Order: sequence, then structure tokens, then C-alpha cells
Amino acid sequence: MKTLQRAVRRIPWGYTARRLLIAIPTMLAIITVAFLMMRAAPGGPFDSDRRLPPATERAIAEKFGFDKPLHEQYFSYVAGVVQGDFGPSYKTLGKSVNELIADGLPISLALGSLTMLVALILGTALGIFAGLRQNTAGDYGVMGVAMAGISIPTFVTGPIFILIFALGAGIFAVGGLGTWPNIGMSWHNMTLPVLTLALPQIAIISRLMRASIIETMRSNHIRTARAKGLAERDVILRHALPAALMPLVSYAGPATAKVMTGSVVIEKIFGLPGLGSYFVDGALNRDYTLVMGAIIVYAALIIVLNLIADILYAMLDPKVKYD
Repeated sequence: MKTLQRAVRRIPWGYTARRLLIAIPTMLAIITVAFLMMRAAPGGPFDSDRRLPPATERAIAEKFGFDKPLHEQYFSYVAGVVQGDFGPSYKTLGKSVNELIADGLPISLALGSLTMLVALILGTALGIFAGLRQNTAGDYGVMGVAMAGISIPTFVTGPIFILIFALGAGIFAVGGLGTWPNIGMSWHNMTLPVLTLALPQIAIISRLMRASIIETMRSNHIRTARAKGLAERDVILRHALPAALMPLVSYAGPATAKVMTGSVVIEKIFGLPGLGSYFVDGALNRDYTLVMGAIIVYAALIIVLNLIADILYAMLDPKVKYD
């Protein structure tokens, strides 16, 4: 309890408030740039091979506000976003963007969270193993696998996993979230997407942890701990690991945001109806509001997760001070 209280006292509340205030103009800039880029792209949400009658086109433009000047459309959209309304979807009839995000975001968050959990556990363990056995066969083996994980893109490993473990062995689902009545996320349909997305992160984290543990084991406070006669296990667990984990904390926040917002390819490969799939479909169909809503959610996730990483760093390391 006292440890928790000390950690809470270390939270840089002033720095947190400033970061949140800075996030407001940052989000506004992101919305503005995305809005202008979407409007500048050729085509529109209601363009098709068959040209609509002029009267129908005018009615559609009036219904969705396309007949108004661009600046009026922009201010109207921003006003809706401030109130938490991302507007209607232009392609999914009867659904608002808020409803589509509510359907897809939990899947993307679950995929990203599970991916980072697996990556942190395996990557940290492999990095510690390699770092404590520097320049041995085990070290070279782990780093070789890590290089392969970094070098091979996920759009290659995903189909390979499907071919071997789904179509070949029949252990996991090829994709999707199942069929009625067994629709949902389970180990059967989530294992392959999580492993595919986690492989590059496992590789990066293991390399980062290896370098950190090697540097920490050569530091003065480790020499002091050994000079006091502590067992090697206690030296590693009580003195080396807490210091070696600090770079991992700095990496984990941005990496989590990257995984959660960069799972577009994986969601398409495995047929998962996450926010990434909606984003791709919206971009292809010029569904302006859906793409804008996804961009806003992704940007907010990146800002919040980066802030959480900075706060955790300050809580774990008393030497870190934010002015």
C-alpha cells in the first residue's frame, strides 16, 4: 500500500495537465489535415459507374451538406466531433460512424493488447536470456530469430501461418470470428493474428532487452551488489532487472499505440471486423466520415498511450523529473 502511495505521489500532475492541453490543438491539426486530404482525393462516396440523375445528386448533396462551401462543411464537422458525434456513414446505410467504431474498436483493442502482452512476456524473457549469455550459441540463436522476425513482414508470415496451422494442421481458424451461434473472440480465431502481429515486436523487444541487460550488468551498482556477497540470482532479480526494464517502459507506450493502430493488414488477412478493416473499406469507398472517425480514434490512442508511458517512466524512476 505504501509503495502504491509513493508511486501515486510521483505522478507529474502538472506535466500531465500540460500534455493534455497540448493534445487539443494537436487533435485539431490532425482533424484539419485529414479533412482537407479526404476532400482533395478524387471521387466521392456517391460516385459510381452508373451516373445518377441530376435531381438525385442534388438531393444527396443537400442531405449530407455537400452543397455547402468547404469551410462550412469543416466547421459543421468539427462541431459534431466536439459533441462526440462523428456523423453518419455514407456507405453503411442505417449506421452511424459511432456505431461502426463501437463495433470495430473492441476487436482492434483486444488484438493489440493481446499482441503486446505476448510480445512483452516473450521478448523480455528472450532478451534477458540472450543478455546473460552474451556471445554464446544461445545468444546468437535468439538474435538470429529476432533478425528474422524484424525482416519478414507480417503480410508474409500471416498467410504462411494460415497455410501451416489452419489449412494444414487444422488447429486454428483461417480467419473471421466464427459463425452463428459461436461468433466471438477465442483462442481458435485470435491465436494466429496475435502471433503474426507479435513476432516483429518480440524481435524488437528481445534486442532492446538484451542490450539493456548487458549494459546494466556492467554498471557500478551491480559490482557493488556482487561485492556485498549477494547471490547472482538476487543480483539479477533485485538490482539488474529493475534498471534494465526502464528502456522497455519507454518503448512499450509508443509500440502499443503502433500495434493497435497498425493492425490494418492483419485484420484484412484474417478477416477480423476491427477498426482497421473499417478504415481500409472507408478509404476505398470514399466514406469520408468513417475514415475521419478512425483517424481521430487512432490519433487519440497514440497521444494517450504515449502520455501513459511517460507517466509510468516518472513513477518507476525517481531520478526522472518533468518540469
